[in-house]
Amino acid sequence: MELNEYFQSYKDYFWEWMTDEDIRDDSGYHENNLISFPGIGAVAYRPYIIEMLKELQPQGFPPFGSLLLALYVTQDGYLDTEYLFSQIENHPYTDRKQIGDFIADAISFLEKLKALDRVYKKGQNRIILFQTIFKSIHNGVSSANAEQLLKSYYKRPHKIAVSAQKLDLSHNYFSRDIRTLAFINKSFPTTQSIIDAMKNIVDLSDLDDEVIEEETTVDTDKDFIQELIEEPKTFQVGSLIKRIWSGLKIPMRHLSPGEQPIGGISDMANKGELHRMLLSEFANEDEVFMSRIANNEALYIQREIPPEENIFERIILIDTSLKNWGTPKVLAFASAIAVIKHPKANSECKVFALGQTNILISLNRIEEIIDNQNQVSSALEVSASLEKFLGEKHQEKDLEVFFITHHENLQNENLQRVIHQNRDRLKFLITTSADGELNFYKHHQGTRKHIQKIVLPLKELWANPPKQKQKTGQVSGNGKQTDLPQNYPILFPTPSNKIARFLYEGEFFILSSKKQLLRTYLSDNYYNKDSYNYYKTYHGCEVLIENISIKPRGQFALAKNKQQQFMICQYQYDKKLISKLNLATKEYSELNVTGQNIPPSSKLIYFNKNFYLYQQGLLNIFKINIEGNISVESVKNDTEIEKSYQKVSTEIAKLNQGGIKILSNFNKIGINTKDRLVVSGSELIMHYENSLNFFKNRHEINIFAEQSKNKFTFPDGSEIITDSRGMLTFRSSNKSIHEFYIPSTEHGFLSLATHTDFGGSEYYLPENTLLKVKKMEDMYSGYLEAFINQILEYGA
Repeated sequence: MELNEYFQSYKDYFWEWMTDEDIRDDSGYHENNLISFPGIGAVAYRPYIIEMLKELQPQGFPPFGSLLLALYVTQDGYLDTEYLFSQIENHPYTDRKQIGDFIADAISFLEKLKALDRVYKKGQNRIILFQTIFKSIHNGVSSANAEQLLKSYYKRPHKIAVSAQKLDLSHNYFSRDIRTLAFINKSFPTTQSIIDAMKNIVDLSDLDDEVIEEETTVDTDKDFIQELIEEPKTFQVGSLIKRIWSGLKIPMRHLSPGEQPIGGISDMANKGELHRMLLSEFANEDEVFMSRIANNEALYIQREIPPEENIFERIILIDTSLKNWGTPKVLAFASAIAVIKHPKANSECKVFALGQTNILISLNRIEEIIDNQNQVSSALEVSASLEKFLGEKHQEKDLEVFFITHHENLQNENLQRVIHQNRDRLKFLITTSADGELNFYKHHQGTRKHIQKIVLPLKELWANPPKQKQKTGQVSGNGKQTDLPQNYPILFPTPSNKIARFLYEGEFFILSSKKQLLRTYLSDNYYNKDSYNYYKTYHGCEVLIENISIKPRGQFALAKNKQQQFMICQYQYDKKLISKLNLATKEYSELNVTGQNIPPSSKLIYFNKNFYLYQQGLLNIFKINIEGNISVESVKNDTEIEKSYQKVSTEIAKLNQGGIKILSNFNKIGINTKDRLVVSGSELIMHYENSLNFFKNRHEINIFAEQSKNKFTFPDGSEIITDSRGMLTFRSSNKSIHEFYIPSTEHGFLSLATHTDFGGSEYYLPENTLLKVKKMEDMYSGYLEAFINQILEYGA
């Protein structure tokens, strides 16, 4: 089965592909990112559907329509299943006997899913629910084909566009969706049977069924682990953690299955409280009644606690005896931090150092890790302190204990005895060795099971330790942030994250994720077609209004009122809410349009001094006024609106690739050994002719600037002022060097400008400007190089 075939949509069916322009997809393809049920509304975004399919891939995919119906009835909030089921029951194909016989069973199963308690339909439980119900279907996609479909999607997500083009609905497709649910219904006669089947998955003794093994993605931008690696005293520990993560099979979440089945004979117990005793027991004669109680033969009702996500507390015990010193201790601390700081961990965790006594330690800061690595006990083995800890009463309901020790210590008879006697409380055992081998064991049902072995290439991982850091510039937390202008002589880089884009009276506007209204433009400068490229088409932006009080959800439209003040209209379909905001006066009004029967695919647009909720083909659409308090009225559709909408959509689409990743998190600024400026790990360099770029710094910084809020000051008094919107301001202590500006973006050619001169990428050149354009070589030597030399000469 091909990718577009599996996701194919059909005319007059209960679901369709739609586009939410406010949502950016990590795949890079932002169209057709939402599944909607016509007449009902949004069901699920494409990224969530793909994640669910990833979880189902090992067992294969169900028919796509069956999956969507199950997704809808397990959603939170109000569900209009009455309308949905009537659509299915009244569909033309239901008249056919071979399908009509299955309709009732399919709807019955969907009703069972809807009736499930909310705890079974959220988070990880929802994944287990879908794995359970779609486990043994016969007309789905096989596991091997499912894997190929996912690979095809990740390579070419834009193929969904083919599926979004609706075809005529076939009898076979409709039949497949309905029959699948009908057959599943026979496997689960009651809602309780679904719950029982879910528990059987969770309760399997094999650890791999408990473990949630997901690809670990870590933000390496100055995160805690990276800081450990960069600190010489914690380098060895820090460099092991991500390697341990890559193979770690310790479960990060559990489902607490509660007690066993509820209802019927399986719900009877021969022990319990008096108020739970069956009434029939009291009908016995006194002698029989007392005899049954005395012999534990009386029957009681036993109620179950439903499965739920179990937030437990972890206790990690680290052996600090003499044998666990040196490399084994480094591995022990790395293993402990890997469990504590795992990206998927969501439980409380305490760490104890076991020696002659038990010492509670913290591993949340670099200083604490350095200090606690020096914990060493003169004891040869820690069986006494381990026994004392496990013998104490811990009131926590869900406690999971880890013990980390050297593998040779397990040969000690005393330690063997303590571990064996407390195997019901000691959940995980981790052993270390001097050659980098970690072994993980789990105690399960009284026996110790070897989970996995991780061999760490210590020589490779520890090959390039960092040099001892020199004292860097101090960061002052006091003082006031340096004031920033609203705009600069050059344009800001256009942010890649946008809430909305507009075309109004021939000009392009952007509502950024930082709640700013920006104005940008496109160039048609073809004077040199040989060098015509991205940066001669797209341009940066200027800030018009900041700190706009608006929620980044729904649809937006932009216009000006009679006073030439910008007005933003917002439509939130899920809340049935239309609002209007005057960006100059902050005047706000809103209107709830529940009951207006606005089609879910309506688009909020501007046309001829009014806002509209527009949909092609309708006789009547909704008009929203710009002036005064907000109001909505139904008006006749106009072909001119359609022409305007198509033209505006085509023009706005030209802004699709107009965003650049902006450097906004500034930490260290300095001059490296190559006499180049370094900003937050990137050095500013002229790598190509007439171009200025940021590249990853690979050289040591020998002169640091002292930070005070957003101002960095060098020893000579020269300053760099940072602006998180994407701009650096340079003020040299040498007054003959004029103040100049450089954009701060991670990729692409930059520019350098003063209030009179400009050099570099035309992307940052304003549309109407008096700046004199010069070669970048001249701007670089006259300003940036002179700025750096002034600092270096002061140090000399």
